[in-house]
Amino acid sequence: MCTCETGAASTAAPTESTGRTYTVTGMTCQPCATKVTAAVEQVDGVTAVTVDLAAGRIAVAGTATDSAIHSAVTGAGYEIATI
Repeated sequence: MCTCETGAASTAAPTESTGRTYTVTGMTCQPCATKVTAAVEQVDGVTAVTVDLAAGRIAVAGTATDSAIHSAVTGAGYEIATI
């Protein structure tokens, strides 16, 4: 469930993914996507994060470990699974 209080749905088009892809449960609006992106961008070794909000997915490029990415996303309050 979305943890943001805006209630606004995103109209952003999905972006093309590169690198490793993850499903993020609960990322349902643009403020959620911004929160997840900010958390993952802080992980050492991450060079890019792209979001497909409609699919509930993120793609991460760089040398960061899955464990570090999982920790960042769960720390932001969301569930994550590697695709």
